[in-house]
Amino acid sequence: MTIWTPRLTETGPRYRAIAEAIARAIQAGELPPGEKLPPQRHLADALGVTVGTVSRAYAEAERQGWVLARVGSGTYVRGAQQATASPFLASVSAEDEGLVDLSLSLPPPHALRASLLGQALAGIAEDRAALERAVAYQPERGLAGHRERLAAWMTRLGMPVSPEALVITQGGQHGIDLTLRALTRPGERIAADALTYPGLIGAARQAHLKTLAVPVDDAGMDMEALARLCAQQPPRLVYVTPDQNNPSGAVLSEARRERLAALARQHEFWILEDGVQYLPEAERGTPLYQLAPERTLFAFSTAKVLAGGLRIGALRVPEALQEPLGAAVRAQSWMVPPLMVEAVCRCVESADAERLLTWQIEEQAERQRLARRWLAEYAPTGRPHGNNLWLTLPEGLRAAELLAALEERGVRLTGPEPFCVGSEPAPQAVRLCLGGARSREALAQALKAVKETLQAPPPLPWRTL
Repeated sequence: MTIWTPRLTETGPRYRAIAEAIARAIQAGELPPGEKLPPQRHLADALGVTVGTVSRAYAEAERQGWVLARVGSGTYVRGAQQATASPFLASVSAEDEGLVDLSLSLPPPHALRASLLGQALAGIAEDRAALERAVAYQPERGLAGHRERLAAWMTRLGMPVSPEALVITQGGQHGIDLTLRALTRPGERIAADALTYPGLIGAARQAHLKTLAVPVDDAGMDMEALARLCAQQPPRLVYVTPDQNNPSGAVLSEARRERLAALARQHEFWILEDGVQYLPEAERGTPLYQLAPERTLFAFSTAKVLAGGLRIGALRVPEALQEPLGAAVRAQSWMVPPLMVEAVCRCVESADAERLLTWQIEEQAERQRLARRWLAEYAPTGRPHGNNLWLTLPEGLRAAELLAALEERGVRLTGPEPFCVGSEPAPQAVRLCLGGARSREALAQALKAVKETLQAPPPLPWRTL
């Protein structure tokens, strides 16, 4: 481990001076590639600064591509040539264990995700007022200032909301659970696409609700089928992911959005609109919370934009539901930890967050194009800038057999069963989450394995009759 200590001569913020000294030392060869930087506390003591200042400096050096942080190990020099080549494509994935896991809907890995959080936490550590807020009880719906900052972020992303309409949540899943517990009672009925997000299915089971499957096609939820269901007995709530069904990627047409808003008013059911699977604004339709604001709750979170581990979301609720939703938060956890909310607010206000999102949108588009080239003959479905791809299997091939064969080759996908609502039969299909691969090269290897396995499927097991 190096005992390198920089000489700081620059004026201005000390963290930036340290980061610039790291860059100079790497360019001069004083810090060679692979060298481990001093532990943050050691360097802080040597320079007479806080640990938070050094942490922020290391995060800035990583943002610029000079170093790479390894969780539980330290921060290492990437080298001048590597850093200037393509620092923005650096991955902070765990070491390759021989498995490409495409089963979880994750955004593509990028060093900035951790760096943004590091910078935010370092800034909080030096902000006495933020620390005081972080250790105090706060209103159950979240601090007004936090709601204003999150509303401003959502508005910049093309989802305009009022701060007064927001309830801060611990991620999108928490928003779904809060909604069900605040608006339904055990035994009541809710409706969703026949194939839908497993988190909704799990939350409905926990709340002891009956989930009704509504057929879905390329234009989204079948509104005529929903109307027939309402004529028999209206559901208490309808859950929908209008911009991209999870798993199929189906998009709810504008005509069906208007019909859903009309049905909600006619039959007085609530709409839970899930917008967590982020898409650029040009690929989104008219939000349901704008078509039926008094009947619609809208769930959004940082999971698919910044990082899944941050677990901070925002639930847009009609004015009549603000008190019940606040009471639901209070009953569950009293409040969302203000420290994490403050960290997320600082992350989304950073210029690096915009850079990261711009990169992510193009990266997901490239991964979609790559997947469609490999699997073109099987006609997969998904959004051009989405993370998921839905693959209907050739006649005679069962999803369980394909999944088992791919697992042996080091590739993990998700089968159809988790997405099936109620007693709906599972189609023979699989979901690929393209962001799970640590690089396009790793994704290409996984797609090659998928294609080869589809072309030469495993033999059917012998059965004794």
